[in-house]
Amino acid sequence: MSALEPRISDPAAAVPPPQGGILGTAYRALSVGIISVVFLIAFEATAVGTAMPVAARELDGIGLYAFGFSAYFTTSLFGMVLSGQWADRQGPLRPLTVGIGAFAAGLVCSGTAGVMGVFVIGRAVQGLGGGLVIVALYVVVSRAYEERLRPVIMAAFAASWVVPSIVGPLAAGTVTEHLGWRWVFLGIPVLVVVPLCVALPAIRRTASGPVGGQAAAFDGRRIRLALGISAGAGLLQYAAQDLRWLSLIPGLAGAALLVPAVRGLLPRGTYLARRGMPSVVLLRGVAAGSFIGAESFVPLMLVTQRGMSPTLAGFSLALGGVTWALGSWVQSKGRAAPYRERLMVAGMVMVAFAIAAAPAVLVDRVPVWTVALAWAVGCLGMGLVIGSTSVLLLKLSPPREAGANSAALQISDALANVVLLAAVGAAFAALGGGAVGAGHAGGADGAASHPAAFLVVFLPMAVVALAGAWVATRLDPADAAAPEGDVRKTP
Repeated sequence: MSALEPRISDPAAAVPPPQGGILGTAYRALSVGIISVVFLIAFEATAVGTAMPVAARELDGIGLYAFGFSAYFTTSLFGMVLSGQWADRQGPLRPLTVGIGAFAAGLVCSGTAGVMGVFVIGRAVQGLGGGLVIVALYVVVSRAYEERLRPVIMAAFAASWVVPSIVGPLAAGTVTEHLGWRWVFLGIPVLVVVPLCVALPAIRRTASGPVGGQAAAFDGRRIRLALGISAGAGLLQYAAQDLRWLSLIPGLAGAALLVPAVRGLLPRGTYLARRGMPSVVLLRGVAAGSFIGAESFVPLMLVTQRGMSPTLAGFSLALGGVTWALGSWVQSKGRAAPYRERLMVAGMVMVAFAIAAAPAVLVDRVPVWTVALAWAVGCLGMGLVIGSTSVLLLKLSPPREAGANSAALQISDALANVVLLAAVGAAFAALGGGAVGAGHAGGADGAASHPAAFLVVFLPMAVVALAGAWVATRLDPADAAAPEGDVRKTP
């Protein structure tokens, strides 16, 4: 048996799996339903990212711009752990339903906000829902699909980002310019109805209930750690934006909450990049954190430093949806499996290149379309890496631990986003980033641009992504002395 094959002891394994692909008779309704859910999340991400610079300026919240993104990731940390526990105990149906509801409620809250603080609260509610949804979807994939189809469904998830990546920025930019940014947030919840009607009945038939009909024990300690990691991340983000000596107090308190929570919720040896599951989880955080930390500032940079409209600024990233799907499709092919580690190393190098190349547009002579090309390369790399980490995690996870291990992967993803956004957000604000609202065109008040504020966002993130290329060389657990079963640290 290969070291990468799952260690499963389940009587159901003896039952012949259904034949056909993810759109075959046995899987069609389920696949269409959960891909619809991912499509909704993708459309929200691309549309909201386009509207965010305008919303922040209208609410006089450019200085809190990073909070608009990090609040989502902060609360999603708690949602992920809760969803993992909930799904392992009762199945993924309920956390998925509640998560979609919270996701929609957060959008409505942000869309009706009169001040930036309420807007951020809405993003936090939305993040709680997103955390519940994403882990529940991983559990659905783990339970409902045989192993040979998991890379394919993950590639389908990536492909479902293509249309939103192209249509989302254009639609959101048009709505923002003609109707106002609020309608971008208030219009998306209408799309919740379709995934609910399609996905939930199929999940009830194929992946509901605990594994083997016996509910797993509820781990109250992990919920407490989840509260600690969310509170710690929030305090750290607040301290990073405050930029006063007094802010060291909440910063230290946040770190004191984060450290034990991270040690208890992630696989042992994650931040030592130990081979196997720990490095898989670490790489997910490094890849997502560096990429999102940079991408969050691309539309703002193009709007404020090059005078682009929100539509064009968001649309400049549209090609990335196509190349991301292409990278995920490449990693899903059976012929790519023996070369998965090399593909992931190459993917992280592509991400580092894209992040480092993006701020070249701060020079007026550099055409703005270079961002679109660079980001397409980075998204190709992300498709190779993100799809592969998901496949490896499910391959290494026994069925009863799929929820908890999927939560660990998503925690690494979200925590890296929070910490890195806090760091670059603080540097951005310290170098005058809060004053860029007038833009490159130098609005009526003649405010100066601050290109250095953007450089301290992109260049450190490129270094982090390059470090991820090394982590990607440590994913094969063949030489690791990992114990059987659960790899997370136990109390």
